[in-house]
Amino acid sequence: MIRLRGTSIEQRTGIGCAAMLRRALLALLTVHALAATALGADGGDYALGPGDVVKITVFQNPDLTTETRVAEAGTVTFPLVGQVQAAGQSTAQLERAIAQKLRDGGFVNRPQVNVVVLQFRALQVSVLGQVNKPGRYPLEQSKNRLSEVVALAGGVTPLGADVVTLVTTDNGKEKKISVDLPELIRSGDLSRDAVIRNGDIIFVDRYPVFYIYGEVQRPGQYRLERGMTVMQALAVGGGLTLRGTERGLRISRRDPSGAVTSQDAKPDEAVLPDDVVFVRESMF
Repeated sequence: MIRLRGTSIEQRTGIGCAAMLRRALLALLTVHALAATALGADGGDYALGPGDVVKITVFQNPDLTTETRVAEAGTVTFPLVGQVQAAGQSTAQLERAIAQKLRDGGFVNRPQVNVVVLQFRALQVSVLGQVNKPGRYPLEQSKNRLSEVVALAGGVTPLGADVVTLVTTDNGKEKKISVDLPELIRSGDLSRDAVIRNGDIIFVDRYPVFYIYGEVQRPGQYRLERGMTVMQALAVGGGLTLRGTERGLRISRRDPSGAVTSQDAKPDEAVLPDDVVFVRESMF
């Protein structure tokens, strides 16, 4: 059995590569999400709602140009025609409705109306936890993906976990969905990129940790990397001291009921979040 008297180059490289790969995948995810957001931000099939701000223009009638907010009643006020129902309508539907009123009132013979959404406020999602810009964000299209909204919030901070929690509502019941962002990109299966709905909450927890103490060079709390074993945990802790031994390694772990149990640990055993690894002193 190999004794650790400090961290070897191979061990450091193995742990370092895992962390570098995770950061690279998160960066790639952010680039992908920003691009997807940019491609789908025109609001083509977006249903207008209270709080949205729109700009309405009529070709060759600059005096009718109007910037207005959709009222709580779901209407917009336009010169000459008064109030027009906007909530629940797409921009194209609102264009036709305003054009019809202009024709019916005899104000413009062949009106060419254009509606552009300046600010989306009808649909919002909350992004909380370890993101660079937590807060509430408007949904800019009918189908928003989780990765896109995380990108809008500035991406995951270095303290953030890989797995993101989405709290949504399904048939009137609260539902929690876990999405592994790096694995999403690694697998290329973007169908698992959850669709975000109005009122959803995205929460990025702090990265998982483990603890190591006893006869190791650097006891303390460390980030738990994906698939980390007890041997790798020892390497992160700087390896064994001169008095340390791999025989009799112990792990203290909290079970689902909250009770803490202690058990012998093997070098190739997986370390779980919040595990406490104890390295005993050699008796020889």
